[in-house]
Amino acid sequence: MSSTIWSVDDHLEDILASVRPLDPIELQLPEAQGCVLVDDVTVPVALPPFDNSSMDGYAVRVADLAEAGEDSPVVLAVIGDIAAGSEGLPTVGPGQAARIMTGAPLPPGAQAVVPVEWTDGGTGGGAATSMLPAGQAPEGAAGEVRVYRPVEEHAHVRARGSDVQAGDLALAAGTVLGPPQIGLLAAIGRGTVRVRPRPRVVVLSTGSELAQPGEELTTGRIYDSNSFALAAAARDAGAIAYRVGAVTDDPELLRAAIEDQLLRADLLVTTGGVSVGAYDVVKEALAPAGDEGVPESNVDFRRLAMQPGKPQGFGSIGPERTPLLALPGNPVSSYVSFELFVRPAIRTLMGLDDVHRPTVRALLDAEAPLSSPDGKRQFLRGRYDAEAGRVAPVGGAGSHLVAALAHADCLIVVPEKTTSVEPGAGVDVVLLG
Repeated sequence: MSSTIWSVDDHLEDILASVRPLDPIELQLPEAQGCVLVDDVTVPVALPPFDNSSMDGYAVRVADLAEAGEDSPVVLAVIGDIAAGSEGLPTVGPGQAARIMTGAPLPPGAQAVVPVEWTDGGTGGGAATSMLPAGQAPEGAAGEVRVYRPVEEHAHVRARGSDVQAGDLALAAGTVLGPPQIGLLAAIGRGTVRVRPRPRVVVLSTGSELAQPGEELTTGRIYDSNSFALAAAARDAGAIAYRVGAVTDDPELLRAAIEDQLLRADLLVTTGGVSVGAYDVVKEALAPAGDEGVPESNVDFRRLAMQPGKPQGFGSIGPERTPLLALPGNPVSSYVSFELFVRPAIRTLMGLDDVHRPTVRALLDAEAPLSSPDGKRQFLRGRYDAEAGRVAPVGGAGSHLVAALAHADCLIVVPEKTTSVEPGAGVDVVLLG
């Protein structure tokens, strides 16, 4: 481990300078969800591509209904049905109407749509609440309809191009494709799209003391929470996450596990084994050691001026120079380190411009001053009240306090040269939600 003390900013800058966005690929729409669009997408055809009805009702001419009223309905001759997807549309002439369904094209001659609730539905009775099924319509959808209200031109008609016009920008490069964006691409006829794929992140925890949830704990063992939390955090960041069960404190086994995982990793994240103990297996397995190390391993182990998360490792391994971030093993340390360093790396691999969590300014809501070690940037768990613009600490400063972390939605940042923060003072807050 280098004797140099790295700042948080320098360590992050070093990581982001070494990580490059993944190469673009063409994907089918279902596989493109969560990916980042590489090119601008323009609209090839207007949406909707034709004037269509926004209601179930009757396609009519406006002038025919100018005198319509509750006590003096206008009687129109019904010339047929128009369903969504209909072709060979009838022409609506003076004194005529066509039954029309939602989404169906407006027929020639018609200028508006009268909702069925404004008519008798062709039954000869009072106001209708719904349309009769096509098979039960009077005289096979012919006959007459009484209309009780006048209508304005284009009423209840979705005009051609009212959503987007041909040539409009549908989605800009850099857009993350969520469900609405996938829907828009499908609506304009795009079956595939060019994106940067979601990064494949392998999370591997180390420690002979780790048991898997569901197993019985024996003396001296604890459950492996880090790999579950970090794999979930990787998915939250936009990655495809693979969680590897805990590897014991054996350098040979760890080297073998890492080499196996290189086949499916765009980024490797280890947790534990990076401090100065006699069993810090990650350092032993990955530090340059001739024939003993992982092939083409170039990982630097560092001390950072931060709390929690002082010991860190970063570099690349394997023939593809896969980035590797080695995080400390204490649960809070590993999670804070992930948020500060791994998440931005994942977002960079995705090709996003803004890779950081949002930071806001808030007033400290605490009963006593917060203390912080001189020369270290401290990250305390907190709960943020956006409406009040205040933030309250959650739990203590210990790096093992998993329960407090689970109730936090932000990190309170105390700068390196600040040793005490008074209640009511302004602090930077990194939002985690």
